Amino acid sequence: MPHDHATVAHDEHAPHDDQTQHHAAHAYHGTDHSGHSGHGTAHAHHGTDHSGHAMLFKRLFWWNLLLAVPVIATSEMVEGWLGYDLPGSAWIPPVLGTVIYVWGGWPFLSMAWRDEITARKPGMMTLISLAITVAFLASAAATLGIGDLSFWWELAALIVVMLLGHWQEMKAVGQARGALAALAELLPDDAERVPEGGGTEHVCIGDLETGDTVVVRPGGRIPADGSIVKGEASLDESMITGESAPVPKKQGDRVVAGTVATDGSLRVEITATGDDTALAGIQRMVQDAQDSRSGTRRLADRAAAWLFWIALAAAALTFAVHLALGDPAQGLSAAVSVLVIACPHALGLAIPLVIAIATSTSAKHGILVKDTAALEAMRTVDTVLFDKTGTLTRGEHRLTEAVAVDGWDEDRMLVLAAAAESDSEHPIGRAVVAAAADRGLDVPSADRIDTVPGKGVRARIDGKDVAVGGPALLQEIGVEAPARLDDAAAGWRDKGGAVLHVVVDGEVAGAFTTADPVREESRQVVDALHARGIGVALITGDSQAVADAVASELGIDDVFAEVLPDDKDKAVADLQSRGAKVAMVGDGVNDAPALARADVGLAIGAGTDVAMEAAGVVLASSDPRGVVGVIELSRASYRKMRQNLVWATGYNAIAIPVAAGAFQWAGLIMPPAVAAIAMSLSTIVVALNAQLLRRVNLRPEED
Repeated sequence: MPHDHATVAHDEHAPHDDQTQHHAAHAYHGTDHSGHSGHGTAHAHHGTDHSGHAMLFKRLFWWNLLLAVPVIATSEMVEGWLGYDLPGSAWIPPVLGTVIYVWGGWPFLSMAWRDEITARKPGMMTLISLAITVAFLASAAATLGIGDLSFWWELAALIVVMLLGHWQEMKAVGQARGALAALAELLPDDAERVPEGGGTEHVCIGDLETGDTVVVRPGGRIPADGSIVKGEASLDESMITGESAPVPKKQGDRVVAGTVATDGSLRVEITATGDDTALAGIQRMVQDAQDSRSGTRRLADRAAAWLFWIALAAAALTFAVHLALGDPAQGLSAAVSVLVIACPHALGLAIPLVIAIATSTSAKHGILVKDTAALEAMRTVDTVLFDKTGTLTRGEHRLTEAVAVDGWDEDRMLVLAAAAESDSEHPIGRAVVAAAADRGLDVPSADRIDTVPGKGVRARIDGKDVAVGGPALLQEIGVEAPARLDDAAAGWRDKGGAVLHVVVDGEVAGAFTTADPVREESRQVVDALHARGIGVALITGDSQAVADAVASELGIDDVFAEVLPDDKDKAVADLQSRGAKVAMVGDGVNDAPALARADVGLAIGAGTDVAMEAAGVVLASSDPRGVVGVIELSRASYRKMRQNLVWATGYNAIAIPVAAGAFQWAGLIMPPAVAAIAMSLSTIVVALNAQLLRRVNLRPEED
């Protein structure tokens, strides 16, 4: 099948107003979002940023854990339990506790101020900062003789557990976003360029320019998008398309940066570099999808925002009630516990992590999600409308059947037809030439070739006058086809095929037909969609006979034939008017309006930039089975989002009353350190549940 990749959309994505809590870490670490990777592709730094944050929180965790051990060991509670009293130990908790608050707590304090308070969007970091600050101020006051509410060991344990939770969170997000960094690593560090004077020179790929010619040797990676000007090789495109089988490439074929020449040497003329390559476009798509907001994610964001005010009110009420009952120390401890346990860590991570894993996993399989709203909507689709040519079919004519009259050999007839069509640019002419080549036939040169516009070609070959064309050409020549060809021709026409005759020296030697063959993968995708209760429709500008033949062969439910390019979107509207949720799959410029009108637009990756701009999902290869993969991913990711939201909200609904002391009468008390552990465990549960998305089967042929 063709694997010609159009360059993915080049538009830089606009910055988002509402960053996730994970991105808040950038404010603390001072990272710059404007940079590009050394390979010139955008956004690869995101995956490494999160990995760097994970390492920083890891270091903070271990150092502050070392400091927390003596704080806890010298606390009055532990000394009383174990029956010892170390000399001078009274100053260890306040001194080391202050260090832990300033050093270990600084990430939370700075993120709360820079990303939430100044933006007037208080959230998770504000809750954490409020909790540790209240505990620190009360403890410092007690140390100075103002009151007796000392929480040094609880403060130390709380910050250490919070650092552990953030370390694990950043690690999980970094793994999901690492797909972007992995894409950047597909590019080589340098290239072997051919200078004007001849020979070769090694240059950094950042120095390559459009029009340069580079040499790619066996086992080497294509450094930038280009076109083969010399040589043949099989290319491993699995990192771009998700297909494992190497794809044969020859002179004139387009190649994509990052793919590997498994055999043979190539000379490639560079047509796109840096941010204009297909690989950079894929990175932008993955990044934009991970940053985009679906309806479910916006719901989670609103819930997290409300949770801040609920937690603040619950903490204030908790302290007031305990104060009225004459137990201010327990009231303050319970209030801090409420603030900690209500931190919307799990709620804030529930959706973004699912999106990050879904988009990065799908990219590895050649499914590029441009907008997570499109991915979310895909689960509701009940009808998939396929453009026929180039989507369900191969988009190229092939000779399917041939019949020779008595006295003529089929191969000899085909040789003469191929010789007459040797210079033709018409799809049918190329199909005849390709059929002769596939049979290994020796095609002679034509002495003269004359094109008869709209009718066929005439040529002089080996001293014979040869003509190839349809009924109009026969009429012009003044000959009639033998009766024995009529039955075959009628059958071909019923299937929508074109009938062409080969005339040699004024006599019909035979006839053949060509067709745009149906992809084998198309049968699989139609069967897979039907198995999932989804209807399948076909749309084409071809004749009703051609459309019906393809629909009958594949078992398609609905057919829109002889549709003008400008009217394809009307077919989508027609299906929607019947109450259908429509996903449109297309690859051409004239598909763009239909892709935009559909509930979900899916562009085939071998198609045009315009089609991909209008689509919400791009299939990097020409394999239509990716549609089923998108549906499976949509359903699975929605399940994970829903499960995580239920867990995160249910956890808070139960945990907040417990932390507030509502069950203190039953002896159930939750100190701040225990609240921090519970909150971190909740986050880990959400992260582990999201990781299960990696097990989703995006290959329907493996069902």
